[in-house]
Amino acid sequence: MKVLLSTAYWPNLHYFFYVLRADEIIIEQFENYQKQSFRNRTQILSANRPLDLSIPVHKNGLKELVKDLHISYQENWQIRHWRAIISAYRNSPYFDYFEAEIEDFYLQPVSHLLDYNTKQLHLILKILKLKKNIQFSADYEHAPEHVIDLRNSIHPKLDLNSDLLAAHTLAKPYYQTFESKFAFAPNLSILDLLFNKGLEAVEYLLEK
Repeated sequence: MKVLLSTAYWPNLHYFFYVLRADEIIIEQFENYQKQSFRNRTQILSANRPLDLSIPVHKNGLKELVKDLHISYQENWQIRHWRAIISAYRNSPYFDYFEAEIEDFYLQPVSHLLDYNTKQLHLILKILKLKKNIQFSADYEHAPEHVIDLRNSIHPKLDLNSDLLAAHTLAKPYYQTFESKFAFAPNLSILDLLFNKGLEAVEYLLEK
């Protein structure tokens, strides 16, 4: 299976549902940046509620290609994001195993959002011991052929149930750090599954 995906900040489980099943992964780099999307947003489970973490970006015009988008460091969002992740997951079963590698992303700046997200994707695949063929789009196609186009299918405003193939798998509860306070929260960032399930994350995502 060949899939076309937008870049994403610590992608959610819907995203990884397809990453794990794909033989070839193409990341779109020539699309226009979209606000309020997962391109610069992820969601974790905090002690109070599901919490959105968004990376601020520089925009030089009304339309800007994702490949050209720069991350803004005018505010200390890295410190804020990392503190939120620590607060949410320091008591989870596998946080200590992966803490150092995840923290690296909050210790130094990376210029472009696409590079930042791609490095995260490679790290997660490395941790999960998965080898995947990841490429970037050569140009923008509105209706690409011979590929499953997911660029606009994985979005905060879309209900997961709109994708029945993924919804059945991702509705299965797994242990979450604050499960005594909340009902199961599905389809969070891959960090939630990784810190709570460790390498069993692969088994969870591939289960039918």
